[in-house]
Amino acid sequence: MTTLTKTQRTPRKQGMLDNVMRQFDHAADIIQLNGNIRKILEVTNNEFVVHFPVRMDNGEVEIFTGYRVQHNNALGPYKGGLRYHPTVDIDAARALAMWMTWKTSLAGLPYGGAKGGIQLDPTKYSQEELQRITRRFTYALGDNIGPELDIPAPDVNTNPQTMAWILDTYMSTKPPAERSTNMHVVTGKPIGAGGSEGRDRATGYGVFLTIKFWAEQKKIDLRDKKFIVQGFGNVGYWAAHFLEKEGATMTAVQDAYGSIANDEGISVEKLLEYTKANKGSIQGYASAYSVENSEFFGLDCDICVPAALGNQITGKNAKKIKAYLIAEGANGPTDVGAETILLKKGIEIIPDILCNSGGVIGSYFEWLQNKNGEIWQLDEVMAKLEKKMRESFTRVFETSKERNIDMRTAAFIIAIERLEEAYVQRGIFP
Repeated sequence: MTTLTKTQRTPRKQGMLDNVMRQFDHAADIIQLNGNIRKILEVTNNEFVVHFPVRMDNGEVEIFTGYRVQHNNALGPYKGGLRYHPTVDIDAARALAMWMTWKTSLAGLPYGGAKGGIQLDPTKYSQEELQRITRRFTYALGDNIGPELDIPAPDVNTNPQTMAWILDTYMSTKPPAERSTNMHVVTGKPIGAGGSEGRDRATGYGVFLTIKFWAEQKKIDLRDKKFIVQGFGNVGYWAAHFLEKEGATMTAVQDAYGSIANDEGISVEKLLEYTKANKGSIQGYASAYSVENSEFFGLDCDICVPAALGNQITGKNAKKIKAYLIAEGANGPTDVGAETILLKKGIEIIPDILCNSGGVIGSYFEWLQNKNGEIWQLDEVMAKLEKKMRESFTRVFETSKERNIDMRTAAFIIAIERLEEAYVQRGIFP
Protein backbone atom coordinates (compact mmCIF):
# COMPACT_ATOMS: atom_id res chain seq x y z
CA MET A 1 0.00 0.00 0.00
CA THR A 2 1.17 3.51 -0.82
CA THR A 3 0.19 6.27 1.59
CA LEU A 4 0.71 9.76 0.21
CA THR A 5 1.77 12.48 2.60
CA LYS A 6 0.94 16.13 2.03
CA THR A 7 4.43 16.83 0.69
CA GLN A 8 4.19 13.97 -1.81
CA ARG A 9 0.89 14.98 -3.33
CA THR A 10 1.00 16.00 -6.96
CA PRO A 11 -0.18 19.47 -8.04
CA ARG A 12 -3.84 19.49 -8.94
CA LYS A 13 -4.78 19.40 -12.59
CA GLN A 14 -7.77 20.88 -14.36
CA GLY A 15 -10.83 18.74 -13.79
CA MET A 16 -13.13 17.79 -10.93
CA LEU A 17 -10.51 18.60 -8.30
CA ASP A 18 -10.01 22.05 -9.74
CA ASN A 19 -13.80 22.54 -9.79
CA VAL A 20 -14.36 21.57 -6.16
CA MET A 21 -11.44 23.74 -5.00
CA ARG A 22 -12.76 26.75 -6.90
CA GLN A 23 -16.22 26.18 -5.43
CA PHE A 24 -14.72 25.92 -1.94
CA ASP A 25 -12.54 29.02 -2.41
CA HIS A 26 -15.52 31.06 -3.64
CA ALA A 27 -17.66 30.21 -0.62
CA ALA A 28 -14.76 30.53 1.83
CA ASP A 29 -13.99 34.02 0.52
CA ILE A 30 -17.60 35.15 0.97
CA ILE A 31 -17.77 34.06 4.62
CA GLN A 32 -14.15 35.08 5.30
CA LEU A 33 -13.35 31.62 6.60
CA ASN A 34 -10.75 31.47 9.37
CA GLY A 35 -7.40 31.15 7.63
CA ASN A 36 -6.15 28.27 9.75
CA ILE A 37 -9.33 26.27 9.28
CA ARG A 38 -9.15 26.98 5.57
CA LYS A 39 -5.69 25.38 5.46
CA ILE A 40 -7.10 22.24 7.08
CA LEU A 41 -10.13 21.93 4.80
CA GLU A 42 -8.28 22.45 1.53
CA VAL A 43 -6.20 19.29 1.97
CA THR A 44 -7.08 15.66 2.57
CA ASN A 45 -6.31 13.83 5.81
CA ASN A 46 -5.24 10.49 4.33
CA GLU A 47 -4.73 9.02 0.88
CA PHE A 48 -4.24 5.32 0.16
CA VAL A 49 -3.15 3.80 -3.13
CA VAL A 50 -3.06 0.01 -3.28
CA HIS A 51 -1.74 -2.24 -6.05
CA PHE A 52 -2.91 -5.83 -5.79
CA PRO A 53 -2.84 -8.98 -7.95
CA VAL A 54 -5.95 -10.94 -8.89
CA ARG A 55 -6.13 -14.23 -10.78
CA MET A 56 -8.43 -14.03 -13.81
CA ASP A 57 -10.75 -16.80 -15.03
CA ASN A 58 -8.16 -17.83 -17.62
CA GLY A 59 -5.48 -18.31 -14.96
CA GLU A 60 -3.57 -15.12 -15.81
CA VAL A 61 -2.78 -12.63 -13.03
CA GLU A 62 -3.73 -8.98 -13.49
CA ILE A 63 -2.56 -6.09 -11.31
CA PHE A 64 -5.17 -3.54 -10.25
CA THR A 65 -4.85 -0.12 -8.65
CA GLY A 66 -7.32 0.95 -5.98
CA TYR A 67 -7.76 4.26 -4.18
CA ARG A 68 -9.27 5.47 -0.92
CA VAL A 69 -9.05 9.15 0.01
CA GLN A 70 -10.20 10.34 3.44
CA HIS A 71 -10.72 14.09 3.30
CA ASN A 72 -12.00 15.14 6.73
CA ASN A 73 -13.50 13.54 9.84
CA ALA A 74 -14.11 16.52 12.12
CA LEU A 75 -17.84 15.71 12.28
CA GLY A 76 -17.61 11.93 12.41
CA PRO A 77 -16.36 8.82 10.57
CA TYR A 78 -15.34 9.14 6.93
CA LYS A 79 -18.21 8.30 4.56
CA GLY A 80 -18.32 7.86 0.82
CA GLY A 81 -18.72 5.53 -2.11
CA LEU A 82 -16.47 3.25 -4.10
CA ARG A 83 -16.65 3.39 -7.88
CA TYR A 84 -15.30 1.02 -10.54
CA HIS A 85 -14.48 3.06 -13.63
CA PRO A 86 -11.54 3.77 -15.96
CA THR A 87 -11.55 7.46 -14.86
CA VAL A 88 -10.79 6.63 -11.22
CA ASP A 89 -7.48 8.15 -10.15
CA ILE A 90 -6.08 9.96 -7.13
CA ASP A 91 -7.32 13.41 -8.21
CA ALA A 92 -10.84 12.15 -8.90
CA ALA A 93 -10.88 10.47 -5.48
CA ARG A 94 -9.66 13.68 -3.81
CA ALA A 95 -12.37 15.77 -5.46
CA LEU A 96 -15.13 13.29 -4.69
CA ALA A 97 -13.96 12.91 -1.08
CA MET A 98 -14.11 16.68 -0.60
CA TRP A 99 -17.61 16.82 -2.05
CA MET A 100 -18.61 14.11 0.42
CA THR A 101 -17.36 16.24 3.33
CA TRP A 102 -19.51 19.17 2.19
CA LYS A 103 -22.45 16.84 1.47
CA THR A 104 -22.52 15.16 4.89
CA SER A 105 -22.00 18.47 6.66
CA LEU A 106 -24.82 20.13 4.71
CA ALA A 107 -27.16 17.24 5.52
CA GLY A 108 -26.37 17.58 9.23
CA LEU A 109 -25.02 14.03 9.48
CA PRO A 110 -22.36 12.84 11.97
CA TYR A 111 -19.97 12.00 9.14
CA GLY A 112 -16.94 13.26 7.32
CA GLY A 113 -16.05 12.67 3.68
CA ALA A 114 -14.18 9.96 1.78
CA LYS A 115 -14.21 8.38 -1.67
CA GLY A 116 -12.35 5.81 -3.70
CA GLY A 117 -12.54 2.93 -6.09
CA ILE A 118 -10.65 0.86 -8.62
CA GLN A 119 -9.48 1.96 -12.04
CA LEU A 120 -11.17 -0.58 -14.31
CA ASP A 121 -13.98 -1.14 -16.79
CA PRO A 122 -16.24 -3.68 -15.04
CA THR A 123 -17.90 -4.72 -18.30
CA LYS A 124 -14.66 -6.46 -19.26
CA TYR A 125 -14.73 -8.83 -16.27
CA SER A 126 -16.92 -11.74 -15.25
CA GLN A 127 -18.97 -11.72 -12.07
CA GLU A 128 -16.51 -14.14 -10.46
CA GLU A 129 -13.57 -11.93 -11.43
CA LEU A 130 -15.30 -8.85 -10.00
CA GLN A 131 -15.88 -10.72 -6.76
CA ARG A 132 -12.20 -11.64 -6.47
CA ILE A 133 -11.15 -8.08 -7.37
CA THR A 134 -13.49 -6.62 -4.73
CA ARG A 135 -12.41 -9.03 -2.00
CA ARG A 136 -8.72 -8.48 -2.73
CA PHE A 137 -9.20 -4.69 -2.71
CA THR A 138 -11.00 -4.92 0.65
CA TYR A 139 -8.20 -7.03 2.09
CA ALA A 140 -5.59 -4.55 0.78
CA LEU A 141 -7.38 -1.64 2.49
CA GLY A 142 -7.37 -3.60 5.75
CA ASP A 143 -8.12 -1.58 8.87
CA ASN A 144 -8.11 1.71 6.96
CA ILE A 145 -11.87 1.19 6.69
CA GLY A 146 -14.17 0.30 9.59
CA PRO A 147 -17.69 0.88 10.96
CA GLU A 148 -16.55 3.75 13.18
CA LEU A 149 -13.66 4.90 10.96
CA ASP A 150 -14.52 4.89 7.24
CA ILE A 151 -17.75 3.46 5.82
CA PRO A 152 -17.83 2.78 2.04
CA ALA A 153 -21.02 2.59 -0.03
CA PRO A 154 -22.02 1.93 -3.66
CA ASP A 155 -21.18 4.45 -6.37
CA VAL A 156 -20.66 4.27 -10.14
CA ASN A 157 -20.64 0.62 -11.32
CA THR A 158 -20.83 -0.80 -7.80
CA ASN A 159 -23.99 -2.12 -6.16
CA PRO A 160 -25.41 -4.00 -3.14
CA GLN A 161 -23.64 -7.18 -4.23
CA THR A 162 -20.30 -5.35 -4.20
CA MET A 163 -21.02 -4.17 -0.67
CA ALA A 164 -21.92 -7.71 0.44
CA TRP A 165 -18.53 -8.96 -0.78
CA ILE A 166 -16.76 -6.15 1.08
CA LEU A 167 -18.74 -6.87 4.24
CA ASP A 168 -18.00 -10.60 4.15
CA THR A 169 -14.29 -10.07 3.45
CA TYR A 170 -13.91 -7.45 6.17
CA MET A 171 -15.77 -9.55 8.75
CA SER A 172 -13.66 -12.62 7.91
CA THR A 173 -10.56 -10.72 9.07
CA LYS A 174 -12.07 -10.15 12.53
CA PRO A 175 -12.27 -12.54 15.50
CA PRO A 176 -15.62 -14.39 15.64
CA ALA A 177 -16.80 -12.42 18.67
CA GLU A 178 -16.40 -9.12 16.78
CA ARG A 179 -18.02 -10.04 13.49
CA SER A 180 -21.61 -9.27 14.43
CA THR A 181 -20.57 -5.79 15.57
CA ASN A 182 -19.10 -4.89 12.18
CA MET A 183 -22.24 -5.10 10.01
CA HIS A 184 -22.15 -1.33 9.46
CA VAL A 185 -18.66 -1.28 7.90
CA VAL A 186 -20.46 -0.64 4.59
CA THR A 187 -23.91 0.67 3.65
CA GLY A 188 -25.97 0.00 0.56
CA LYS A 189 -25.97 -3.73 1.32
CA PRO A 190 -28.63 -6.19 0.14
CA ILE A 191 -31.58 -6.43 2.53
CA GLY A 192 -30.63 -9.99 3.49
CA ALA A 193 -27.10 -8.90 4.40
CA GLY A 194 -28.17 -6.11 6.74
CA GLY A 195 -29.23 -3.52 4.19
CA SER A 196 -32.05 -1.02 4.65
CA GLU A 197 -35.39 -0.80 2.91
CA GLY A 198 -35.36 2.16 0.54
CA ARG A 199 -31.60 2.51 0.25
CA ASP A 200 -31.75 1.42 -3.41
CA ARG A 201 -33.92 4.40 -4.36
CA ALA A 202 -32.73 6.94 -1.80
CA THR A 203 -30.41 8.94 -4.10
CA GLY A 204 -32.86 9.14 -6.99
CA TYR A 205 -35.76 9.88 -4.66
CA GLY A 206 -33.72 12.68 -3.14
CA VAL A 207 -33.08 14.14 -6.61
CA PHE A 208 -36.81 14.06 -7.27
CA LEU A 209 -37.62 15.62 -3.89
CA THR A 210 -35.30 18.59 -4.43
CA ILE A 211 -36.93 19.21 -7.82
CA LYS A 212 -40.35 18.99 -6.18
CA PHE A 213 -39.35 21.36 -3.36
CA TRP A 214 -37.89 23.81 -5.89
CA ALA A 215 -41.09 23.68 -7.94
CA GLU A 216 -43.14 24.35 -4.80
CA GLN A 217 -41.06 27.44 -4.03
CA LYS A 218 -41.46 28.67 -7.62
CA LYS A 219 -45.17 27.73 -7.71
CA ILE A 220 -44.52 25.50 -10.73
CA ASP A 221 -46.65 22.44 -11.46
CA LEU A 222 -44.48 19.49 -12.50
CA ARG A 223 -47.34 17.87 -14.41
CA ASP A 224 -46.63 17.86 -18.16
CA LYS A 225 -43.12 19.26 -17.67
CA LYS A 226 -40.49 17.64 -19.88
CA PHE A 227 -37.25 16.30 -18.44
CA ILE A 228 -34.13 14.65 -19.84
CA VAL A 229 -31.82 12.31 -17.95
CA GLN A 230 -28.14 11.61 -18.51
CA GLY A 231 -27.36 8.23 -17.00
CA PHE A 232 -30.06 5.59 -16.63
CA GLY A 233 -28.49 3.67 -13.79
CA ASN A 234 -29.75 3.56 -10.23
CA VAL A 235 -29.90 7.33 -9.70
CA GLY A 236 -31.22 8.28 -13.12
CA TYR A 237 -33.87 5.58 -13.15
CA TRP A 238 -35.32 6.32 -9.71
CA ALA A 239 -35.30 10.10 -10.28
CA ALA A 240 -37.16 9.53 -13.56
CA HIS A 241 -39.52 7.03 -11.93
CA PHE A 242 -40.71 9.50 -9.30
CA LEU A 243 -40.84 12.44 -11.72
CA GLU A 244 -43.05 10.41 -14.05
CA LYS A 245 -45.33 9.47 -11.13
CA GLU A 246 -45.62 13.21 -10.42
CA GLY A 247 -46.89 13.73 -13.98
CA ALA A 248 -43.70 14.90 -15.71
CA THR A 249 -42.62 13.39 -19.05
CA MET A 250 -39.20 11.96 -19.88
CA THR A 251 -38.30 12.98 -23.43
CA ALA A 252 -34.63 11.99 -23.75
CA VAL A 253 -32.05 9.72 -22.13
CA GLN A 254 -28.30 9.34 -22.55
CA ASP A 255 -26.11 6.53 -21.26
CA ALA A 256 -22.63 5.20 -21.98
CA TYR A 257 -23.89 3.63 -25.22
CA GLY A 258 -25.71 6.56 -26.83
CA SER A 259 -28.64 8.97 -26.69
CA ILE A 260 -32.33 8.55 -27.51
CA ALA A 261 -35.28 10.94 -27.61
CA ASN A 262 -39.01 11.11 -28.21
CA ASP A 263 -40.80 14.44 -27.90
CA GLU A 264 -44.03 12.59 -27.07
CA GLY A 265 -42.41 10.88 -24.12
CA ILE A 266 -40.43 7.77 -23.19
CA SER A 267 -41.93 5.38 -20.65
CA VAL A 268 -39.54 5.06 -17.71
CA GLU A 269 -40.65 1.54 -16.81
CA LYS A 270 -40.69 0.24 -20.39
CA LEU A 271 -37.19 1.60 -20.95
CA LEU A 272 -36.00 -0.06 -17.75
CA GLU A 273 -37.38 -3.42 -18.92
CA TYR A 274 -35.67 -2.93 -22.28
CA THR A 275 -32.28 -2.19 -20.69
CA LYS A 276 -32.54 -5.30 -18.52
CA ALA A 277 -32.85 -7.38 -21.68
CA ASN A 278 -30.24 -5.38 -23.58
CA LYS A 279 -27.18 -5.66 -21.30
CA GLY A 280 -28.02 -2.39 -19.58
CA SER A 281 -28.02 -0.31 -22.75
CA ILE A 282 -30.75 2.05 -24.00
CA GLN A 283 -29.43 1.76 -27.56
CA GLY A 284 -31.95 0.41 -30.06
CA TYR A 285 -35.05 1.19 -27.99
CA ALA A 286 -37.85 1.07 -30.55
CA SER A 287 -40.08 3.77 -29.05
CA ALA A 288 -37.46 6.53 -29.44
CA TYR A 289 -35.05 7.80 -32.07
CA SER A 290 -31.29 8.15 -31.77
CA VAL A 291 -29.65 11.56 -31.36
CA GLU A 292 -26.02 12.58 -31.41
CA ASN A 293 -24.42 12.59 -27.97
CA SER A 294 -23.11 16.09 -28.61
CA GLU A 295 -26.69 17.34 -29.09
CA PHE A 296 -28.18 15.76 -25.95
CA PHE A 297 -27.94 18.69 -23.54
CA GLY A 298 -29.34 21.04 -26.18
CA LEU A 299 -32.61 19.14 -26.52
CA ASP A 300 -35.81 20.97 -25.70
CA CYS A 301 -36.92 20.35 -22.09
CA ASP A 302 -37.82 22.03 -18.82
CA ILE A 303 -35.61 20.03 -16.45
CA CYS A 304 -32.22 18.43 -17.05
CA VAL A 305 -30.98 15.70 -14.70
CA PRO A 306 -27.28 14.85 -15.21
CA ALA A 307 -26.93 11.58 -13.27
CA ALA A 308 -23.80 10.02 -14.77
CA LEU A 309 -20.23 11.25 -14.30
CA GLY A 310 -18.45 14.52 -13.52
CA ASN A 311 -17.66 17.35 -15.94
CA GLN A 312 -20.43 16.52 -18.40
CA ILE A 313 -21.82 20.05 -18.70
CA THR A 314 -18.98 22.25 -19.89
CA GLY A 315 -18.37 25.59 -21.51
CA LYS A 316 -18.80 23.87 -24.88
CA ASN A 317 -22.34 22.64 -24.37
CA ALA A 318 -23.72 24.94 -21.65
CA LYS A 319 -24.79 27.53 -24.22
CA LYS A 320 -27.04 24.96 -25.90
CA ILE A 321 -29.01 24.06 -22.77
CA LYS A 322 -32.71 24.98 -22.97
CA ALA A 323 -33.81 23.63 -19.57
CA TYR A 324 -34.58 26.22 -16.89
CA LEU A 325 -33.54 23.85 -14.09
CA ILE A 326 -30.57 21.51 -13.73
CA ALA A 327 -30.79 18.95 -10.91
CA GLU A 328 -27.37 17.40 -10.32
CA GLY A 329 -27.90 13.71 -9.68
CA ALA A 330 -24.20 13.04 -10.31
CA ASN A 331 -21.23 14.42 -8.40
CA GLY A 332 -19.65 17.39 -10.12
CA PRO A 333 -21.48 17.14 -13.47
CA THR A 334 -21.21 20.88 -14.13
CA ASP A 335 -17.81 22.52 -14.40
CA VAL A 336 -17.20 26.02 -13.07
CA GLY A 337 -17.02 27.65 -16.51
CA ALA A 338 -20.32 26.10 -17.54
CA GLU A 339 -22.00 27.20 -14.32
CA THR A 340 -21.09 30.81 -15.00
CA ILE A 341 -22.73 30.57 -18.41
CA LEU A 342 -25.84 28.87 -17.06
CA LEU A 343 -26.39 31.35 -14.24
CA LYS A 344 -26.04 34.26 -16.66
CA LYS A 345 -28.75 32.64 -18.79
CA GLY A 346 -31.02 32.49 -15.74
CA ILE A 347 -30.86 28.71 -15.50
CA GLU A 348 -31.04 27.52 -11.89
CA ILE A 349 -28.95 24.64 -10.54
CA ILE A 350 -29.77 22.39 -7.61
CA PRO A 351 -26.19 21.53 -6.60
CA ASP A 352 -24.93 17.99 -6.23
CA ILE A 353 -24.13 18.21 -2.50
CA LEU A 354 -27.82 18.93 -1.91
CA CYS A 355 -29.54 17.26 -4.86
CA ASN A 356 -28.04 13.77 -4.56
CA SER A 357 -27.58 13.72 -0.78
CA GLY A 358 -30.50 11.31 -0.40
CA GLY A 359 -28.01 8.48 -0.90
CA VAL A 360 -25.80 9.32 2.04
CA ILE A 361 -28.83 10.10 4.19
CA GLY A 362 -30.23 6.67 3.34
CA SER A 363 -26.84 5.19 4.18
CA TYR A 364 -26.93 6.93 7.55
CA PHE A 365 -30.30 5.33 8.27
CA GLU A 366 -28.88 1.89 7.37
CA TRP A 367 -25.82 2.51 9.56
CA LEU A 368 -28.05 3.48 12.49
CA GLN A 369 -30.22 0.39 12.11
CA ASN A 370 -27.15 -1.88 12.07
CA LYS A 371 -25.63 -0.15 15.11
CA ASN A 372 -28.84 -0.33 17.12
CA GLY A 373 -30.11 -3.71 15.98
CA GLU A 374 -33.23 -2.17 14.43
CA ILE A 375 -35.19 -2.82 11.22
CA TRP A 376 -37.22 0.05 9.77
CA GLN A 377 -40.07 -0.36 7.28
CA LEU A 378 -39.95 1.26 3.84
CA ASP A 379 -42.56 3.92 4.58
CA GLU A 380 -40.67 4.93 7.72
CA VAL A 381 -37.38 5.25 5.82
CA MET A 382 -38.96 7.29 3.01
CA ALA A 383 -40.73 9.62 5.44
CA LYS A 384 -37.52 10.24 7.39
CA LEU A 385 -35.65 10.83 4.12
CA GLU A 386 -38.19 13.36 2.89
CA LYS A 387 -38.09 15.23 6.20
CA LYS A 388 -34.28 15.42 6.17
CA MET A 389 -34.14 16.47 2.52
CA ARG A 390 -36.74 19.19 3.04
CA GLU A 391 -34.78 20.60 5.98
CA SER A 392 -31.60 20.77 3.90
CA PHE A 393 -33.34 22.23 0.85
CA THR A 394 -35.10 24.90 2.88
CA ARG A 395 -31.83 26.03 4.51
CA VAL A 396 -30.09 26.27 1.15
CA PHE A 397 -32.97 28.00 -0.62
CA GLU A 398 -33.44 30.58 2.14
CA THR A 399 -29.69 31.26 2.40
CA SER A 400 -29.60 31.74 -1.36
CA LYS A 401 -32.38 34.32 -1.17
CA GLU A 402 -31.04 36.11 1.91
CA ARG A 403 -27.52 36.49 0.50
CA ASN A 404 -28.61 36.89 -3.13
CA ILE A 405 -26.31 34.07 -4.23
CA ASP A 406 -26.72 30.90 -6.26
CA MET A 407 -27.78 27.68 -4.54
CA ARG A 408 -24.39 25.98 -4.85
CA THR A 409 -22.61 28.79 -3.06
CA ALA A 410 -25.33 28.81 -0.41
CA ALA A 411 -24.95 25.05 0.13
CA PHE A 412 -21.17 25.33 0.43
CA ILE A 413 -21.46 28.18 2.92
CA ILE A 414 -23.80 26.17 5.17
CA ALA A 415 -21.55 23.10 4.98
CA ILE A 416 -18.31 25.00 5.61
CA GLU A 417 -19.73 27.04 8.49
CA ARG A 418 -20.76 23.85 10.31
CA LEU A 419 -17.21 22.53 9.99
CA GLU A 420 -15.75 25.87 11.03
CA GLU A 421 -17.92 25.87 14.15
CA ALA A 422 -16.70 22.39 15.06
CA TYR A 423 -13.04 23.40 14.78
CA VAL A 424 -13.58 26.66 16.69
CA GLN A 425 -15.30 24.86 19.54
CA ARG A 426 -12.88 21.93 19.73
CA GLY A 427 -9.64 23.72 18.94
CA ILE A 428 -6.66 22.28 17.05
CA PHE A 429 -4.53 19.56 18.68
CA PRO A 430 -2.15 20.19 20.39
